[in-house]
This record gives sequence, structure tokens and C-alpha cells, in this order.
Amino acid sequence: MTRGTAVAATAIRIAAVLPGLAWPAAPAAPSTHEAIEDYRARIADDNPAELAVAKGASLWREARGPRGASLGRCDLGLGPGIVAGAAARLPRWFADTGAVMDLEARIVHCMTTLQGFDRETLIAKPFAGAAEPTTDIEAIAAFVVDAARGATIDVPQERPEEVAAYRRGRALFHYRAGPYDFSCASCHGSAGHRIRLQELPDLSRPGPTARATYATWPAYRVSQGALRTLEWRLADCFRQQRWPRLRYLSPVAIDLATFLGVNANGGTMDAPGLKR
Repeated sequence: MTRGTAVAATAIRIAAVLPGLAWPAAPAAPSTHEAIEDYRARIADDNPAELAVAKGASLWREARGPRGASLGRCDLGLGPGIVAGAAARLPRWFADTGAVMDLEARIVHCMTTLQGFDRETLIAKPFAGAAEPTTDIEAIAAFVVDAARGATIDVPQERPEEVAAYRRGRALFHYRAGPYDFSCASCHGSAGHRIRLQELPDLSRPGPTARATYATWPAYRVSQGALRTLEWRLADCFRQQRWPRLRYLSPVAIDLATFLGVNANGGTMDAPGLKR
């Protein structure tokens, strides 16, 4: 037998044996969702939002503004000065304004009525740019939601004004308009959708997805190097739909926040969260 013939015969014998061997299966590649969740878990213990929380705590206690007052008497819905758990009960109706207010609207109200800041100046630039220092409103919001971590979300629907805000928010969520004929529900009206690597949660109805999503706002956006509030997120959705700019603290913004909050009732606050 020549060398070439021997090699060929050996190869034939190996090929005959291979199908019967139990080779270890290659580990399955993680899904995109699993990879993103693993990434979030790895950096969650060092959430940069903690810096905003610390800044907000200082701003809450410091005597500031034309009246030289702190926010220690700010009523977020549970009584003057009570911060723990308050964010889990917002948006809600307030007797002193006769209106439903979300967290950011109430913070601005307290900064103007207690500390004497000018409202228009405060809301002229409520959001920091990418990699810019957190604004005072964003920092205080981070402090308040951090104080509600672990609280059960319970956005009230006890007054007719609160029920009306929810119903308007639901209608707005499904309203189609703009050059692409989009609504909020176009992206967030059913399960199983994504844009590129980003899964799109179904926020159209109560459930675990709606609860988990709402519970983590405000959140630190790693891609932007900035803490983002819920009103920022709503405004960015309007931008992506090519709708007119969402006016900060407007009834539209607060009604949408009410709709999302009520759908999240029963969830557990876990903000500030961490987003991609």
C-alpha cells in the first residue's frame, strides 16, 4: 500500500466513526436582549446617576433663590417636606394649583413659590445637553425618585381630574399624526418590536413591561453621558415621530405621563435607572 492509499484509508475510517461520537455542543450565542441586559447588569453598581442624586439632595436642602429658602416645605403630594415614596404617587392632582402635575411640574412649582425663582427662566433649558452638567431640575428629580426606590407605584385615579388626564393621555398615545403618520403606539403598542438593537416595550396596557419601564425613569443614558427625565423621554419620542416640539410641563406631557404611570401601577420604583 502506498503512502497516499494509506492516508485515504485512514480518512475513510475516521469519517465512518465521526457520526457516532458525542461532541460537546457549542455554547449558544446570547441574544441581543440578553447581551444588553448583561451589559446593564455589569455597570449597574456604578450608575453615574448617583452623582445627580447627590447634587439634588444638596439642592433640596440648600437655602436658595431670591427668597433664600430651601425646598424643605415642598409638598410633593404626601405632605410638606415628605420625599420618601412621593415619586411613586405622581402624577396627581394638587389642590393648591387645581391641576394634575407630574414630578417635574411640581419641582418647578416649589422652586418658584418657595424659593422665588422665575418660572420662565427655569424652564427655558430644563434638560442638559450631552455630557453637560445635570440641570437643577434634573438633579432634584433624581433625588426625589431615588428616595422612592422600592416603593410601589400607585398613580392615583381618585379625582375626576386624574381620570380625565389618564383618558386624554390614552387618546394622545394612540393619536396618529405627522409626516410619517406615527403615534406613540406605532412603536410601543404591542410586544415584539425593535429598532435596530433596541427592544420597544409595550406601554399601551398595564402589565409587567409597562411597570418595569416606568419604574426606571428618570435614567442615566450611557450613550449621551447624561441623566434624562421622563419629560425628556416623551419630548424625544415626539422628535423621532417628527411631531412639533413637546412643550415642557404642558398638559400634553403630563397627560401622557399620567397614562404611562397608571399603566405601571403595582410596579416597584427602581429609579434612577440606567439606559443604553
